[in-house]
Amino acid sequence: MIRLNPECIRCLTQQYLGKDISAYSKEEQIKYLQIILSHVAKAPASHPAPVIVHAIDEQLRREFGIWKDYTDIKHHFNRLMLEREEQFRRNLAQAEDPLRLALQYAMIGNYIDFGARYQVKEEELSRLIETAGEQPLPEESFREMTEDLARSRKMVFLTDNCGEIVFDKQLLSVIRQRWPQLEITVIVRGGPASNDATMEDARQVGLTELFPVIGNGNTIAGSWLEDFSPQALEVMDQADIVLAKGQANFETMRGCGRNIYYIFLCKCPMFARNFGVARFTGMLINDRDCGE
Repeated sequence: MIRLNPECIRCLTQQYLGKDISAYSKEEQIKYLQIILSHVAKAPASHPAPVIVHAIDEQLRREFGIWKDYTDIKHHFNRLMLEREEQFRRNLAQAEDPLRLALQYAMIGNYIDFGARYQVKEEELSRLIETAGEQPLPEESFREMTEDLARSRKMVFLTDNCGEIVFDKQLLSVIRQRWPQLEITVIVRGGPASNDATMEDARQVGLTELFPVIGNGNTIAGSWLEDFSPQALEVMDQADIVLAKGQANFETMRGCGRNIYYIFLCKCPMFARNFGVARFTGMLINDRDCGE
């Protein structure tokens, strides 16, 4: 599976090369640029962009101490969504199809992404939330997902970002109410990775009070199974169905052959073109339909 794309290479190198490093000495600037270019040059075509970005960030942190702390941002957006959670819950209780609306909310929540190349605006987030019920769903994928949920015994939910895990909690609650036979395990990042949800975030929004939550054992954005902890990989291997939030999960697991439904907002222009949709369209796609 070729997961690396020329446009991804251009995108991630532009992000790093566009940073102001004028405060560094000439030797340090050369080293900074060589780190980036060497990682890109030696990356296997099977490695997606999030894995390359993680390798670059880890070396820049070691060599230059470059690391952005997203703790305050994460706490803010977790609180912001928790303030609206009761309204989400009421809307779901009154909905003709709670699962459909919960999934639409979960898609919209994927807007909260500080790793994406756009600015997260709270007013735009509010607008998207208010119009969540208008978000189109791929009907065939939605039907197949509900059928798979009905016949499954064990399910894994892979989270993505802070804030949106409040929507995820509601989606999981709807799923458990409709299919109480499901054993649901939630997997978060094993440590800080941009604004991705970790165990700290899961506790803050009350997710750990409702479902078993484990870390995946690494700090790569997405779910790079090669670096999963033995515990997380065992849980994945036992799952009959996996729901995976966020584009990074799609990028890192696409073509893995598991029964995974990817749920994300199509924020990347390249993916929007590939899928033939407008940017910020909600996506629901099974791994078997991803192609090469």
